[in-house]
Amino acid sequence: MADQAGARRRLNAAFPSAGRPGLLRPLSHLLLAFVVATPMALADGASAPSSQPSSQSEVEAALVRAIMLLRESGLKSALAEIEQIVAKAPNFRLGHLIKGDILMAYAGTPVAFGPVSSTSSGIAPLQHEARVRLQRFLDAPPPDFLPQPLLQLSAWQEHAVLIDTSRSRLYVFANDNGKPRYVTDFYISVGKNGVDKQREGDQRTPIGVYTITSSKEKLPDFYGAGAFPISYPNDWDVRHGRNGHGIWLHGTPSETYSRPPLATDGCVVLTNDDLARLTRFVDVGRTPVVISHRVDWQAPGRWDLDRAAFMASFEKWRADWESNQVDAYLGHYSPRFSSDGKNLAAWTAHKRKVAAGKSWIKVNVPTMSAVAYPGVEMEMMMVTFEQDYRSNNLSNRTFKRQYWIREGDAWRILHESVIS
Repeated sequence: MADQAGARRRLNAAFPSAGRPGLLRPLSHLLLAFVVATPMALADGASAPSSQPSSQSEVEAALVRAIMLLRESGLKSALAEIEQIVAKAPNFRLGHLIKGDILMAYAGTPVAFGPVSSTSSGIAPLQHEARVRLQRFLDAPPPDFLPQPLLQLSAWQEHAVLIDTSRSRLYVFANDNGKPRYVTDFYISVGKNGVDKQREGDQRTPIGVYTITSSKEKLPDFYGAGAFPISYPNDWDVRHGRNGHGIWLHGTPSETYSRPPLATDGCVVLTNDDLARLTRFVDVGRTPVVISHRVDWQAPGRWDLDRAAFMASFEKWRADWESNQVDAYLGHYSPRFSSDGKNLAAWTAHKRKVAAGKSWIKVNVPTMSAVAYPGVEMEMMMVTFEQDYRSNNLSNRTFKRQYWIREGDAWRILHESVIS
């Protein structure tokens, strides 16, 4: 903090606990930052722990309440809250550490929020966990803001999972007539070496858009209460030479409540309690999982404008195809387009040949999803949709996937394929 001395003075004035002025003076700048900033952050729209969704972790909410109580009521009240936490989750290492830290504050030597020495390297991951858990409440977006990546949910996607790896957070959204509606969120751990998985064994978590492919329950204790494998590597990963397998959402061993933020071999790990809560929102084969470096949130008006602009481009592509105006239709494809081994020139020749045999075309899109693809240099949208195609000489129903990129002021198709 810019003025740690001032912050300490404010805290010491706020905590004349047990007749011992300056009792909290030993606490480090990390705890000071959270305790001093909390009231202002909450006033700016962050959710207070007491108002969290019923599906969210009460242990985490209680942890944050304990930190708030340090400012409001002093060590005694905070200690009582922490003791309830460790009673509910006796294998919660961070809870025990903070309890010890509060007790050690009486002796003037806090641990959890103190400086990390060369002999206490095991403390640093727990400090990181404390920071990201608390930060969820300090910089939460305004309640009415919407996640920028989720522009459209398909009718068959009841829920969507959105992971912000920078915040160690997994968000669940319900499908509200195609629009994402916040349901709950959970603390998560990701790869030891961070994100942007490229190859087998790099201990990184992939960035991209995936689907939950199955549910596993009878597993070794290492995976905790169960697991949900996801579809890594997807077609975009394969196109870019990424490999590896076995990326799951799963729980923790029975003796472990939670893992530090960077602690897995690439999987996304939740507490067993949170995995059980997540299960009710998962539909195998349908639930999308978007893993991003950082999730951007937008005011409803701005989100609506972005959604309308992209949906208008998609609808114009559909209408131009249906009109059999080949030049207008092909104008929706990027010069860098590819599909099933065809570049734009080969695609153009193929489509002109097909169009010559059509006297009429009807293209209906009953359902579609549109997700801003994370971790790419360009602005890109992944669109998955059901296509009902009818013409004078052919009728079929297929599922397609397209990757649209923004080129100047226009959205154009970079890649297109039929999917199962």
